[in-house]
Amino acid sequence: MTLLIIIIVLALIFDYINGFHDAANAIATVVATKVLTPFQAVLWAAFFNFLAYWVFGFGVADTVAKTAHTMEINLVVILAGVIAAICWNLLTWWLGIPSSSSHTLIGGFAGAAVAHAIAVHGFSGYVGEDGVTHYWYEIVSWYKAGKDGGMPSGVIIIIAFIVLAPLLGALASYLISIWLLNASRKIIGPKIFTVTLMIATVWLVSNLMVPYADIDKPRFASHFWSVAFDPHNIKWFLVAFIILTVSAFCLIFSSLNLHQADAALKKMQLLSSAAFSLGHGGNDSQKVMGIIAAAVAVYIHTNPGVHMDSWLDVVLPNDDLGVKGVMPGWIPLACYSAIAAGTLSGGWKIVKTMGSKITKVTSFEGVAAETAGALTLYFTEHLKIPVSTTHTITGSIIGVGLTKRVSAVRWGVTVSLIWAWILTIPISAILAGLVYFVLSVFIS
Repeated sequence: MTLLIIIIVLALIFDYINGFHDAANAIATVVATKVLTPFQAVLWAAFFNFLAYWVFGFGVADTVAKTAHTMEINLVVILAGVIAAICWNLLTWWLGIPSSSSHTLIGGFAGAAVAHAIAVHGFSGYVGEDGVTHYWYEIVSWYKAGKDGGMPSGVIIIIAFIVLAPLLGALASYLISIWLLNASRKIIGPKIFTVTLMIATVWLVSNLMVPYADIDKPRFASHFWSVAFDPHNIKWFLVAFIILTVSAFCLIFSSLNLHQADAALKKMQLLSSAAFSLGHGGNDSQKVMGIIAAAVAVYIHTNPGVHMDSWLDVVLPNDDLGVKGVMPGWIPLACYSAIAAGTLSGGWKIVKTMGSKITKVTSFEGVAAETAGALTLYFTEHLKIPVSTTHTITGSIIGVGLTKRVSAVRWGVTVSLIWAWILTIPISAILAGLVYFVLSVFIS
């Protein structure tokens, strides 16, 4: 039990470090454009990081918890993975490199699991509890087909989104920027497009709402409030609110003078920054929830017959067996609190990289980048994919830079960031493997 408590404490410390390491993701553009002071910006971002507790479910947490097969590892594996993730996060923060905390955690967890499989079984095959021959590399859940043709999961999908997340962010921000630029012109075409988009958004979101009868655990006695505050529904309400707000601005953009447009864009940047901070909190806090859930599952498996107190009564969902997940309320509350506290601490070296070194950012670019980043995070969270908020917002900033000209993006800085993205998972995995072997000497 002592080792389990240590893992939980270290996981929350990682969540805190994640907060100040990734604070730049949410506040860099509002600081760069002087919409908020640095202190105001971290307060703003931290508040919405914490508010995400009431918005998001646990889909990403489930994906992270199943990075490695929990029935074949021990607590030392998870401890080694968390320690490696903390070390890499602190190093990249010190160097001012906006690497992915998400991929650090995934890489550490997977690397320690592989080291454990090699240490226990070697490189040859072994017969598992299911009577089937397995190999050391199968301890990691590399790929699992989606149920009923749904989105597949596994480490390979997470690795694929190292490329896809920034591309989605860049494409979304580029299209939003083009939309805004055309809306500033005194022609009818952009207004027709905007009205059509508003109608399509309302229709789509209304069809995606979960009715009261399909809600497993209604939050309120009132049907209306239960539907309105269901995590699935809140996300789609937020998507509709963001799109409709930008659309409303586009309808009046051409009638504003330069001063009025800039003032309106700065107010909208508060909205886009808040939306991205919500996505950041919801996406990154869930990863730590997943690690804690995996640790409890491993503890129960390695201590058969043990009685768990209600505060540690965690059950991982299993779609194949029809088992619904159980997560005590203190775990998400602690995780969201830790990441919000970390965001309050700031990460000023990375803010400088994100806010000015990639491309020059104005309020116009800030609104487009943060809106695109937020929509990308909501979309990937809906698919239960743990993507990097760092990669997403970086891609979004590059996308708005491309609307000006290709040379507006400082590609030398961008290439350095891409190398950090590529190396994060393998370095974290190798580091976690080494930490596992060292810990195994002292912890049986």
